Amino acid sequence: MVATPTKPLSLDEFLALPETRPASEYINGSILQKPMPQGKHSAIQGELVATLNHRLKPQRRARAFPELRCTFGGRSIVPDIAVFQWHRIPRDEDGAIANTFTLAPDWVIEILSPDQSQTRVIKNILYCLHHGTAVGWLIDPAEQTVFVYCAKQASEVFDEPDARLPMPTLADDLPLTVKELFGWLMD
Repeated sequence: MVATPTKPLSLDEFLALPETRPASEYINGSILQKPMPQGKHSAIQGELVATLNHRLKPQRRARAFPELRCTFGGRSIVPDIAVFQWHRIPRDEDGAIANTFTLAPDWVIEILSPDQSQTRVIKNILYCLHHGTAVGWLIDPAEQTVFVYCAKQASEVFDEPDARLPMPTLADDLPLTVKELFGWLMD
């Protein structure tokens, strides 16, 4: 667990600290450590990142990053999966992917872990939407449900096995159903 500082840290002071495992996030002046991912979380995360990158990277449409620190709008968060359109991926001077991402993802995906606050995760998704993210997903493996959030739209709940999950424009041709997503837990 992260030690609570005796005085509030600034975002810059937080970013100067060593990384923790699992990652810590900086939200409203507080340092909050994410829970350690467990089996269901890790299985879905790994399969989803691989599926997205298999479909989106070859055409240079987008790229999915697991556990990527994103610092923007005064917060520093680490979504389970952050997806960026290809042209928005930060690059360093030699054209390689940069280490620091100071913008909101185009698509943010969170996978609820046991003992994790659903409210805190939803707040992070809504914060991302407020800062330019197009779509946010909250995947709940225990309930086999996906909550989909879009800016200025009502959230949607997907729990019927044959329901096709709505994708952001950058992946609108990617067919994925609730059954397929949670089927990764059986493989």
